[in-house]
Amino acid sequence: MFQRSVTAHVVSDSAGDTGELAVRAAAAQFHPLSVNIRRSAFIQSRESIDSVLAAAQADKGIVLYTLVIPYLRDHMVEQAARMKIAAIDLLGPLIDHLERALGHESRHEPGLNHVLDEDYFRKVEAVEFAVRYDDARDVSGILKADVVLVGVSRTSKTPLSMVLAHKMFKVANVPLIPELVPPKELYLASPKKVIGLTINPDSLNAIRKERLKAIGLPDSAPYATSERIMKELEHARQVMNKIGCIVIDVSNKAVEETASIILEHFQR
Repeated sequence: MFQRSVTAHVVSDSAGDTGELAVRAAAAQFHPLSVNIRRSAFIQSRESIDSVLAAAQADKGIVLYTLVIPYLRDHMVEQAARMKIAAIDLLGPLIDHLERALGHESRHEPGLNHVLDEDYFRKVEAVEFAVRYDDARDVSGILKADVVLVGVSRTSKTPLSMVLAHKMFKVANVPLIPELVPPKELYLASPKKVIGLTINPDSLNAIRKERLKAIGLPDSAPYATSERIMKELEHARQVMNKIGCIVIDVSNKAVEETASIILEHFQR
């Protein structure tokens, strides 16, 4: 049965980053349909698992879990089967195969891939930075950032900021709107760290119409009209030319693909 959106419940006895990244990678294959992610992290009890499964049953969602504590994993399997909820074990089969291949039982300790080393704290700091300076909430972040993303609405600036943050880049993003003068900080920043995001008008039109439907508005709203889109893209092109930044066409690209292009740019 076709539906425009589904909720994926990510369950983990650690932070849940692995599960969320896996869902985002899979969800990119269904763009512009929507996969809403609800993360339940640091699960330590059977009761917490029951609560997540009840929520998944209520919203007809799916569950993806990265549970390494055996009794929690077993409870998830049993309860999901009893409630007839689709539950995908991301780590369990791999751990089982490794145990057989190595002839050694795993440690069954959650969070071992988040050892509190320097890289971990840099990643946390970068994620917090991306949240603080998202959507030009505070333009002072433009000069502090490692990367500044600019583009019109729905060019994946925010999700791209989070992907880059997990690569330990501090990212600020700035929406380009014809009626608003871009912040002066945008022209004071080094153009080498500014990344312009553009998109095919037809692709943007389709994305915006889906967005309007998702929030219960008619797809004929000015936000999604061809005239409005062309006006915004032309304004964005002029701003990017003035900055002198590189420009990436994100049409039909997954967020992870665009992130890879940006990472290659900075490596060069």
